[in-house]
Amino acid sequence: MSAAAEAAPAARPAANAPGRRRRTGGFWQRVGRQVLRDKVALVCAVVLALIALSAIFAPWIAPADPYKTSMLRRLLPPLSPNFILGTDELGRDMLTRLLYGGRVSLSMGIAPVLFATILGGALGITAGYFGKAVNMAIMRVVDVFYAFPSVLLAVAMAGVLGAGIFNSLISLTLVFIPPITRVAESVTTQVRNQDYVEAARATGASSVRIILQHVLANVTGPILTYASSLVSIAIIISSGLSFLGLGAAPPIADWGLMLNTLRQAIYVAPINAVLPGVMIFAASVSFNLLSDSLRTAMDVRA
Repeated sequence: MSAAAEAAPAARPAANAPGRRRRTGGFWQRVGRQVLRDKVALVCAVVLALIALSAIFAPWIAPADPYKTSMLRRLLPPLSPNFILGTDELGRDMLTRLLYGGRVSLSMGIAPVLFATILGGALGITAGYFGKAVNMAIMRVVDVFYAFPSVLLAVAMAGVLGAGIFNSLISLTLVFIPPITRVAESVTTQVRNQDYVEAARATGASSVRIILQHVLANVTGPILTYASSLVSIAIIISSGLSFLGLGAAPPIADWGLMLNTLRQAIYVAPINAVLPGVMIFAASVSFNLLSDSLRTAMDVRA
């Protein structure tokens, strides 16, 4: 992961500053218009929408049972009768498995980032606002995690906690808390010295009220923008954990696990074997490009 301070977009103008309340709607409208003008972002949004909707409605649109096996129809090629994308090593319909696999893979990409954003955002805002000893205590603990690559840290935690989707969720959440904390601390440090925050302090407002009414509104955008860029990384790491046997366990449909079980068929049915990888690639790249477009749209310096 890149340095959090470089990855975080600049904090937007204060929404709650005196005389600037009307600009809030204009800011988000400008962001929306700029994202809509980005054709690449629109294509990525459509791809993600199709993947998400197909995963949500998989029980109704899937052509077969994702767990029904048949040794007589193992590794059928795509466009076979009744099997548009062929079958896997146990004769299960590939299209059905890919649709159901999107449920697990997307959930493992979004859920840990969401939890890490809540926890890491709270820690970073606390460290950035109060500073001094509080900042030192929180950020030095966060710095310890930067001594380890994110993939290695996720594998180590999953290995300690044990295989399983829930343990993978915990591992990924712990991996993403440090970078989000650093981003939140960086943007909060910029906001806490603004004039409207000093004015709120002068009126005798409590720290909790200042954070909720003045700081949070101005740091949420940069934090969420950075967090959205982590979804693609979460999908890749969670798929890697499943591939290594530390994530979803058979017979659960998961793109990473499907890559693992189909790797021995790469020379017999190469198209079948790479289909889960194509889905991982499409989802992760779409999230990444959409996040880049959102970051550019929210950069007030542009």
